Amino acid sequence: MSTVRDRAVVIRLDELRGPVPARPHDARAIAALAANPGCTRRAVMDAAGVDKDLTARHVGFPAPFGQSQFAITRGNVFEALVKENGCAELLRLLRELLDLPVEQVGYQDVESVGSHLRHSHTRALIDRAARQDDGSAVFYDHPLLSLEIAGHTSYLEPDVVAFQIGGRFHIVEIKSFGMIDGQAEPDKVAAAARQAAVYVLALRTLMADLGHDPLRVSHDVVLVCPENFANRPTAALVDVRKQLSVLNRQLTRMTRIEQLLQGLPADVTFDLAPGEDGVPTRSADELAQALMRVPARYAPDCLSTCDMCMFCRHEARACGSTDLLGRQVRDQLGGVSGVDEALGLAEGTREPAEGQEEIARLLRLANRLREESLR
Repeated sequence: MSTVRDRAVVIRLDELRGPVPARPHDARAIAALAANPGCTRRAVMDAAGVDKDLTARHVGFPAPFGQSQFAITRGNVFEALVKENGCAELLRLLRELLDLPVEQVGYQDVESVGSHLRHSHTRALIDRAARQDDGSAVFYDHPLLSLEIAGHTSYLEPDVVAFQIGGRFHIVEIKSFGMIDGQAEPDKVAAAARQAAVYVLALRTLMADLGHDPLRVSHDVVLVCPENFANRPTAALVDVRKQLSVLNRQLTRMTRIEQLLQGLPADVTFDLAPGEDGVPTRSADELAQALMRVPARYAPDCLSTCDMCMFCRHEARACGSTDLLGRQVRDQLGGVSGVDEALGLAEGTREPAEGQEEIARLLRLANRLREESLR
């Protein structure tokens, strides 16, 4: 029965995406999804592998962030520098940072086995390293990890190195933003920590599946960045225990994908099939209408994490949703979904519905105190 149900979920997700290749999850997408686990729209689009960036641009609401082609090229060049000659430069950094006694390490490029074998090959390599536990050190380049998101298995294809020595594993995150005098921009470090926490969780999950202690995967992530204004790499340890705690809690709260799909109209799709000119053949208005039939949970935080943020903000503004006020205010106004409704309850021009009596009393008290302070 479960096999039939799983097959039905896969078919429905394929229908939602349309006749285009699925866009794989990455750590940034999972971290953003976990930050807003109540958003059905994002959960369904991510599970279906829908290109949210293209969707947002097609409906006229592109996200206000993203890397330029120059930044992407610079990042690729820096990563290649760090990894060249079997990660020799990275070994130098780790020898200093972790006080390693080893002179050299093994190097395994997991990507070389082919995409269809990478996940099973990654499992075999990690299992073998964990069982040997003989003090040897190995770099695993481009491992393929998996993580269950709302009952749907997502495969992560990170440009990340898993470093193992003496049975202890570290995630190495390579970023191209600068570290000036030992300090980097806090927002960029925080974003890197959230993404790295996804990799740590995925590797710990793999270790547990293989019968090993998941805590052998360190919560200290190695962050590698250019030093000062040169291209010379430097490294620092970043503790991601806080990010891991949040990620675990939020993923546990997420509704399973089959339950979310059951609540969607049968004719809803996010089809972006291109025409001969490469532009989606579906009209922007029709796609926007399909999006609005799937519930979203907008929050101001989405503006820095989700490709659909501008569309969802426009939608929230149009209906006067309390989502615009932020998660904390929205949660405190539980049961009151509109700004006009909240103002009416506060001013006494609207009678509270069943279950709104307590929040109405608090809103009226707050309004009275405000008026008194203004007088």
